Amino acid sequence: QVQLVESGGGSVQAGGSLRLSCAASGYTASTYCMGWFRLVPGKEREGVAVSDTVTTTYAESARGRFTVSRDNANNTVNLMMNSLKPEDTAMYYCAANFPICALHGNPDYRYWGQGTQVTVS
Repeated sequence: QVQLVESGGGSVQAGGSLRLSCAASGYTASTYCMGWFRLVPGKEREGVAVSDTVTTTYAESARGRFTVSRDNANNTVNLMMNSLKPEDTAMYYCAANFPICALHGNPDYRYWGQGTQVTVS
């Protein structure tokens, strides 16, 4: 059974940092596209960053502030978020898919985590 479990969300002041983690089980995360998405009530889900086995693509809003890293030994994907802004406040989800690795267009990923809340004040 495939599972994605996010952790690391919380409340932080503007300019602060948070590190989100996504622990995958039931499949080998290193072979899949892993994406981070966020959702604000009343808005469409937004792609933050997606990482396949070769490259990572960031949304313009995340570029230069957020970094995706993979820990293949632990089947985990992390999202380091620096210089956080109030507009980064959202529920953050990790997702896995194969073979398509899309960032935009509200893509339909195969597997999703339950989400972790990030609040920036």
